[in-house]
Amino acid sequence: MLTGFLFMAICMQAQSPAAAPAAPKVEDQPSFAVVGVSVHTSGAKEAGGNGEIPALWTRAMQDGTFERIPNAADNKILAIYTDYSSDPNGEYTYVVGKRVTSADKAPDGMIAVTIPAGKYAVVESEKGALPDIMPKVRMRIQGMTAGELGGTRTYKTDYDVFPTGFNWQDTQVEVHVGIK
Repeated sequence: MLTGFLFMAICMQAQSPAAAPAAPKVEDQPSFAVVGVSVHTSGAKEAGGNGEIPALWTRAMQDGTFERIPNAADNKILAIYTDYSSDPNGEYTYVVGKRVTSADKAPDGMIAVTIPAGKYAVVESEKGALPDIMPKVRMRIQGMTAGELGGTRTYKTDYDVFPTGFNWQDTQVEVHVGIK
């Protein structure tokens, strides 16, 4: 009889849902500059399968964009969402690049953007393949109330931080969401 209860307990434990993701941490962050390549796109376009972001990443990875960024502060790659026209479904500028110590002159074909100082909710993605985890974390953020997020979204600037030397098939990303 004890064996039956033990077996049921093990089966129930194996079927229990995964632990809930950690609540966002709220941080006051200083301003900093990023240099990289960009596209102007929209949430609707990216969700509809005609997005420009995957091609931007492919180009940046293949043409040595990240190695050509002068004054890189570190080797982490950042993806910036800025110049929102309204909300995540509207238009915005997407930049992929690196944090820099000086953005005096961006190389040809690149731009410099300033991440404004302010309050940001930091949401960690699950760990896994990038094409799987990014839509999940974005949907999770979209479903959060201001109370869960730690403030109301500003829709000015958000950014993702990818770990140094990340593996597309097994990574975890920090998403920084601008809030007030």
